[in-house]
Amino acid sequence: MKKIEERLERLEELSEEIRNPDIALEEALAFFEEGIKLAKNLEKDLDKIEGKIQILMNQPAAPDEKPELELFSDTDGDA
Repeated sequence: MKKIEERLERLEELSEEIRNPDIALEEALAFFEEGIKLAKNLEKDLDKIEGKIQILMNQPAAPDEKPELELFSDTDGDA
């Protein structure tokens, strides 16, 4: 899985490319499709992170204990 920052950067690049007035329609459509997929995956990841933060905020932890929630596990197969 690519880092969230890398995927956000790519989404910004796609947005800039689509705004180019000289871009071919087919290329703009391909960029748009890639952007939609990136945005949906980012939204899912952010929802997961938000849920884990809520768990941490609402769960009393012992002073000597560190919670481990595997925030950025690479098991979901995203590229």
